Amino acid sequence: MSAPAPSGIATTRRMIAVMVLIPVAVALALWAFAWPAARIAPRDLPVGLAGPAEAVAPLERGFSEQAGAFELHRYEDEAAARTAIEDRVVYGAVVVTPEGPRLLTATAASPVVAQLLTQAVTAQAPAGTEIPVTDVVPTPAGDPRGSALGASALPMSLAGVASGAVVTLLGLRGARAAFTLAGAAALVGITATVLADNWLGVITGDWWAQAGAFGLTVLAIGAAAAGLAALIGQAGLGVSGLLVVLLGNPFSGMTSAPELLPEPTGMIGQWLPPGAGGSLIRSVAFFDGAAAGPALLTLALWAVLGLAAVLVGARRPAPAPAGPGTRTPKPALAG
Repeated sequence: MSAPAPSGIATTRRMIAVMVLIPVAVALALWAFAWPAARIAPRDLPVGLAGPAEAVAPLERGFSEQAGAFELHRYEDEAAARTAIEDRVVYGAVVVTPEGPRLLTATAASPVVAQLLTQAVTAQAPAGTEIPVTDVVPTPAGDPRGSALGASALPMSLAGVASGAVVTLLGLRGARAAFTLAGAAALVGITATVLADNWLGVITGDWWAQAGAFGLTVLAIGAAAAGLAALIGQAGLGVSGLLVVLLGNPFSGMTSAPELLPEPTGMIGQWLPPGAGGSLIRSVAFFDGAAAGPALLTLALWAVLGLAAVLVGARRPAPAPAGPGTRTPKPALAG
């Protein structure tokens, strides 16, 4: 028996709802993606200063004039500053020598920050002075602008949400769902590393560490999506998509740096899988795993909690599929 056609009032309400909700959704997407990009500026950006105290003092005053922009770290010499850059403690460092200041950068950490530091140090130098720049950790030859790694955030997010959605829509539950999510994430990690490392040459770290970083990122996202769906139904897929795709990607700082985003979006982004995954991949791809601990812990928590939700949700009775002849019983009228 076919359902009755909606009344004219109901149809009008639906039309109005669509006309209102679509602009709201567009405004939310523009806010999430365009607002952080339009407000990029240094906010407690870690920068090193190396050299004698009296020689470094003018530079320190210059950086300090921009209140809240830079977080300054002092080092005795160039070797210590280089180590700090390689350990991802600072994005770059100014080394004061008898011949004048020199700038150490790491385009592999963020090409945008490297350019920003070059401009900031040049602005403080006397007019016409050329500041020598040394790239301590450069981007690979296959990706000289460092744009490929930033572009990987969205595909990883989509792969994770898709794996959670497919597992949910296929009706996989409990251990089978968890095993499927883990297996899919592992294969995505291997595939992504083959493409990014072996084919494109845009990452250059330990092969299996890179595959593990990609895989753990996808597992964290997929487990969160499937876990939410197991607990609250298919609406959980929408919630996970909102968190991961609409907020996680623009807040990740992958194309710039978390310290360049408006507060507190950079910090929030590092709590979400895309931001944590991007930081982990960058660490294992270019810095031999330096400073990977916080990102690794964040992704592990998302993955463990998501898989736990999948297992807990399996204990709830599965909804019975509606057959072609199934009719929804009508509630009895009170006599």
